[in-house]
Amino acid sequence: MQAFTVHEGIAAPLDRANVDTDAIIPKQYLKSVKRTGFGPNAFDDWRYLDPGEPDADSSHRRKNPGFVLNQSPFDRATILLARKNFGCGSSREHAVWALDDFGFRAVIAPSFADIFFNNSFKNGLLPVVLKEEEVDELFRRVSQEPGLRIQVDLQAKEVRVPGGPVFHFELDEYRRHRLLEGLDDIALTLQHAQEIRAYEARRREEAPWLM
Repeated sequence: MQAFTVHEGIAAPLDRANVDTDAIIPKQYLKSVKRTGFGPNAFDDWRYLDPGEPDADSSHRRKNPGFVLNQSPFDRATILLARKNFGCGSSREHAVWALDDFGFRAVIAPSFADIFFNNSFKNGLLPVVLKEEEVDELFRRVSQEPGLRIQVDLQAKEVRVPGGPVFHFELDEYRRHRLLEGLDDIALTLQHAQEIRAYEARRREEAPWLM
Protein backbone atom coordinates (compact mmCIF):
# COMPACT_ATOMS: atom_id res chain seq x y z
CA MET A 1 0.00 0.00 0.00
CA GLN A 2 1.33 3.44 -0.92
CA ALA A 3 2.23 5.56 2.08
CA PHE A 4 0.56 8.94 2.52
CA THR A 5 2.50 11.83 4.04
CA VAL A 6 1.88 15.07 2.13
CA HIS A 7 -0.01 15.23 -1.14
CA GLU A 8 -0.68 18.21 -3.38
CA GLY A 9 -2.96 17.98 -6.37
CA ILE A 10 -5.84 19.40 -8.38
CA ALA A 11 -9.15 19.26 -6.50
CA ALA A 12 -12.31 18.23 -8.35
CA PRO A 13 -15.67 19.44 -6.96
CA LEU A 14 -18.34 16.72 -6.86
CA ASP A 15 -21.18 18.86 -5.59
CA ARG A 16 -23.60 16.11 -4.59
CA ALA A 17 -24.59 14.80 -1.16
CA ASN A 18 -25.17 11.12 -0.36
CA VAL A 19 -23.02 9.75 -3.19
CA ASP A 20 -23.43 6.00 -2.77
CA THR A 21 -21.03 3.19 -3.62
CA ASP A 22 -23.18 2.02 -6.55
CA ALA A 23 -22.64 5.43 -8.13
CA ILE A 24 -18.90 5.23 -7.44
CA ILE A 25 -18.62 1.76 -9.03
CA PRO A 26 -21.77 0.08 -10.40
CA LYS A 27 -22.61 -3.48 -9.48
CA GLN A 28 -21.72 -5.07 -12.84
CA TYR A 29 -18.03 -4.35 -12.19
CA LEU A 30 -17.84 -6.20 -8.88
CA LYS A 31 -16.88 -9.59 -10.34
CA SER A 32 -13.15 -8.91 -10.15
CA VAL A 33 -11.24 -8.82 -6.84
CA LYS A 34 -7.90 -7.76 -8.34
CA ARG A 35 -8.11 -4.25 -6.77
CA THR A 36 -6.86 -2.71 -10.02
CA GLY A 37 -8.44 -1.76 -13.32
CA PHE A 38 -11.53 -0.08 -11.88
CA GLY A 39 -10.47 3.51 -12.61
CA PRO A 40 -12.05 3.72 -16.09
CA ASN A 41 -15.39 2.71 -14.55
CA ALA A 42 -15.36 5.01 -11.52
CA PHE A 43 -18.66 6.95 -11.53
CA ASP A 44 -19.46 4.97 -14.69
CA ASP A 45 -23.13 5.92 -15.07
CA TRP A 46 -22.29 9.61 -14.66
CA ARG A 47 -19.15 9.66 -16.81
CA TYR A 48 -20.47 7.89 -19.91
CA LEU A 49 -23.47 8.22 -22.18
CA ASP A 50 -23.17 4.60 -23.35
CA PRO A 51 -23.68 1.56 -21.08
CA GLY A 52 -20.54 -0.28 -20.05
CA GLU A 53 -19.68 -3.91 -19.49
CA PRO A 54 -17.01 -5.60 -17.36
CA ASP A 55 -13.65 -6.12 -19.12
CA ALA A 56 -14.78 -3.90 -22.03
CA ASP A 57 -12.60 -1.06 -23.32
CA SER A 58 -14.16 2.21 -22.14
CA SER A 59 -11.86 4.44 -24.19
CA HIS A 60 -14.30 4.47 -27.12
CA ARG A 61 -17.43 5.17 -25.10
CA ARG A 62 -19.07 8.59 -25.37
CA LYS A 63 -18.33 10.72 -22.32
CA ASN A 64 -20.87 12.93 -20.62
CA PRO A 65 -19.54 16.48 -21.10
CA GLY A 66 -21.59 17.71 -18.15
CA PHE A 67 -19.86 15.50 -15.60
CA VAL A 68 -17.09 17.25 -13.70
CA LEU A 69 -14.46 14.51 -14.04
CA ASN A 70 -14.76 14.69 -17.83
CA GLN A 71 -13.90 18.39 -17.80
CA SER A 72 -10.38 19.80 -17.90
CA PRO A 73 -8.54 20.26 -15.56
CA PHE A 74 -10.67 18.12 -13.24
CA ASP A 75 -10.00 15.00 -15.32
CA ARG A 76 -6.48 15.15 -13.81
CA ALA A 77 -7.65 15.63 -10.23
CA THR A 78 -6.12 13.66 -7.38
CA ILE A 79 -8.23 15.19 -4.60
CA LEU A 80 -12.02 14.90 -4.58
CA LEU A 81 -14.23 17.46 -2.86
CA ALA A 82 -17.55 15.96 -1.85
CA ARG A 83 -20.60 16.66 0.26
CA LYS A 84 -21.98 14.92 3.34
CA ASN A 85 -22.44 11.16 3.71
CA PHE A 86 -20.03 10.29 0.90
CA GLY A 87 -19.70 6.55 0.22
CA CYS A 88 -23.08 5.51 1.61
CA GLY A 89 -24.95 2.44 0.37
CA SER A 90 -23.43 -1.02 0.15
CA SER A 91 -20.18 -2.09 1.77
CA ARG A 92 -18.31 -2.82 -1.49
CA GLU A 93 -14.58 -2.22 -1.10
CA HIS A 94 -14.47 -1.84 -4.89
CA ALA A 95 -15.62 1.77 -4.44
CA VAL A 96 -12.33 2.66 -2.79
CA TRP A 97 -10.39 0.65 -5.38
CA ALA A 98 -12.11 2.59 -8.19
CA LEU A 99 -11.27 5.98 -6.68
CA ASP A 100 -7.69 4.93 -6.07
CA ASP A 101 -7.31 3.54 -9.58
CA PHE A 102 -8.73 6.77 -11.04
CA GLY A 103 -5.88 8.56 -9.28
CA PHE A 104 -7.44 10.04 -6.16
CA ARG A 105 -5.29 10.12 -3.03
CA ALA A 106 -7.75 11.94 -0.77
CA VAL A 107 -11.46 12.73 -0.48
CA ILE A 108 -12.56 15.78 1.52
CA ALA A 109 -16.14 15.88 2.82
CA PRO A 110 -18.16 16.90 5.89
CA SER A 111 -18.98 13.24 6.62
CA PHE A 112 -18.53 9.72 5.27
CA ALA A 113 -20.42 6.46 5.54
CA ASP A 114 -18.71 4.33 8.18
CA ILE A 115 -17.81 1.29 6.07
CA PHE A 116 -16.45 3.38 3.21
CA PHE A 117 -14.46 5.42 5.75
CA ASN A 118 -12.88 2.27 7.21
CA ASN A 119 -12.20 0.71 3.80
CA SER A 120 -10.36 3.83 2.69
CA PHE A 121 -7.64 3.48 5.32
CA LYS A 122 -7.08 -0.15 4.38
CA ASN A 123 -6.32 0.86 0.79
CA GLY A 124 -4.25 4.03 1.12
CA LEU A 125 -7.03 6.54 0.41
CA LEU A 126 -7.28 9.38 2.93
CA PRO A 127 -10.82 10.50 3.85
CA VAL A 128 -10.62 13.98 5.38
CA VAL A 129 -13.51 15.21 7.49
CA LEU A 130 -13.83 19.00 7.63
CA LYS A 131 -16.60 21.23 8.91
CA GLU A 132 -19.37 21.93 6.44
CA GLU A 133 -18.47 25.61 6.21
CA GLU A 134 -14.83 24.69 5.53
CA VAL A 135 -15.86 22.37 2.71
CA ASP A 136 -18.08 25.18 1.38
CA GLU A 137 -15.03 27.44 1.29
CA LEU A 138 -13.03 24.86 -0.65
CA PHE A 139 -15.85 24.51 -3.19
CA ARG A 140 -15.96 28.30 -3.51
CA ARG A 141 -12.21 28.56 -4.10
CA VAL A 142 -12.20 25.75 -6.68
CA SER A 143 -15.13 27.38 -8.47
CA GLN A 144 -13.18 30.63 -8.66
CA GLU A 145 -9.92 28.94 -9.65
CA PRO A 146 -10.46 25.72 -11.63
CA GLY A 147 -7.27 23.72 -11.40
CA LEU A 148 -6.53 24.98 -7.88
CA ARG A 149 -3.99 22.71 -6.22
CA ILE A 150 -4.79 21.82 -2.63
CA GLN A 151 -2.25 20.36 -0.22
CA VAL A 152 -3.24 17.63 2.24
CA ASP A 153 -0.68 17.11 4.99
CA LEU A 154 -1.32 13.98 7.02
CA GLN A 155 1.69 14.58 9.25
CA ALA A 156 0.35 17.96 10.36
CA LYS A 157 -3.32 16.96 9.86
CA GLU A 158 -3.92 20.04 7.75
CA VAL A 159 -5.53 20.99 4.43
CA ARG A 160 -3.87 24.01 2.86
CA VAL A 161 -5.04 26.31 0.08
CA PRO A 162 -2.47 28.56 -1.68
CA GLY A 163 -2.81 32.08 -0.37
CA GLY A 164 -5.81 31.02 1.65
CA PRO A 165 -6.90 29.32 4.84
CA VAL A 166 -5.44 26.28 6.56
CA PHE A 167 -7.98 23.75 7.83
CA HIS A 168 -7.13 21.28 10.60
CA PHE A 169 -8.68 17.82 10.68
CA GLU A 170 -8.74 15.14 13.34
CA LEU A 171 -7.75 11.51 12.87
CA ASP A 172 -7.07 8.77 15.38
CA GLU A 173 -3.39 7.94 15.69
CA TYR A 174 -3.70 4.26 14.73
CA ARG A 175 -5.20 5.06 11.32
CA ARG A 176 -2.82 7.95 10.84
CA HIS A 177 0.17 5.69 11.59
CA ARG A 178 -1.01 3.05 9.11
CA LEU A 179 -1.32 5.55 6.29
CA LEU A 180 1.95 7.32 7.07
CA GLU A 181 3.77 3.97 6.99
CA GLY A 182 1.77 2.48 4.10
CA LEU A 183 0.60 -0.48 6.17
CA ASP A 184 -2.39 -2.50 5.01
CA ASP A 185 -3.71 -5.52 6.95
CA ILE A 186 -1.22 -7.90 5.33
CA ALA A 187 1.73 -5.60 5.99
CA LEU A 188 0.67 -5.25 9.62
CA THR A 189 0.62 -9.04 9.99
CA LEU A 190 4.02 -9.42 8.31
CA GLN A 191 5.53 -7.14 10.93
CA HIS A 192 5.12 -10.13 13.25
CA ALA A 193 6.46 -12.73 10.81
CA GLN A 194 9.28 -13.80 13.12
CA GLU A 195 6.91 -14.40 16.03
CA ILE A 196 4.52 -16.31 13.76
CA ARG A 197 7.29 -18.59 12.50
CA ALA A 198 8.48 -19.20 16.08
CA TYR A 199 4.93 -20.08 17.16
CA GLU A 200 4.47 -22.50 14.25
CA ALA A 201 7.79 -24.20 15.02
CA ARG A 202 6.85 -24.56 18.68
CA ARG A 203 3.45 -26.00 17.79
CA ARG A 204 5.06 -28.59 15.51
CA GLU A 205 7.15 -29.79 18.45
CA GLU A 206 4.42 -29.66 21.07
CA ALA A 207 1.53 -31.06 19.01
CA PRO A 208 2.86 -32.72 15.83
CA TRP A 209 -0.47 -34.52 15.32
CA LEU A 210 -2.14 -31.16 14.60
CA MET A 211 0.21 -30.30 11.75
